[in-house]
Amino acid sequence: MDLARSFSYVTEDQEWWKKILLGGVISLIPVVGQIYLMGYALEALKNVIAGREVPLPEVTEDFGGKLLKGLLLSVIVFIYFLPVTVIGAGSGIGSALITNVVDDPDAVNAIVSIWSGCLGCISLILGIAIGLLMPFVWSRYAETEQFEEAFKLGEIFQMLKSNLGSTFVVLIVNSVAGLLAFFVGLIFCVIGLLFTMFYVQLVTVFLYGALYRQAKATALG
Repeated sequence: MDLARSFSYVTEDQEWWKKILLGGVISLIPVVGQIYLMGYALEALKNVIAGREVPLPEVTEDFGGKLLKGLLLSVIVFIYFLPVTVIGAGSGIGSALITNVVDDPDAVNAIVSIWSGCLGCISLILGIAIGLLMPFVWSRYAETEQFEEAFKLGEIFQMLKSNLGSTFVVLIVNSVAGLLAFFVGLIFCVIGLLFTMFYVQLVTVFLYGALYRQAKATALG
């Protein structure tokens, strides 16, 4: 994978700055804007998988199509992370029940700490594990545009198993890019976050697409 190009390929599009500006403006639209940009990211990801990284997709074309793709991807991601959400809810509900049932304040604090700590560790581990699946989940859906392809866990686990080291690298680079974008956005009076975070989204899809191409090549031997 060409990690350096994940940060620079966007600028290979002659109108890249216009597209980044449009993406930042669209992100101002509550909920709908974010869902729409997820659909846009899927189109960019599909191009990366096909080896057509540039030019970037047009931001304002096929509004309905992008919105639908983004909505379905949101549902996919929600389903995958639902166990983490359930564990988080269980932690809160369990803590409330313990507080109501146990009279001794010291015992309550101890039990709640243990309960919350254990579930927190489980939630963290599960969240990381699901995060490792996301590049392949996104990519399978982007490539095929078939909802069910995102849940073919046998193929997804096999891709992850064969490319585990590269997947960790992708997640680390993506996390670092996100932090850099956050701080750069803050430097530009917070409003810059709208544009830097959209830029990072495009970095993410390049990393996901490159990893997915590598995984497919590995599977073919």
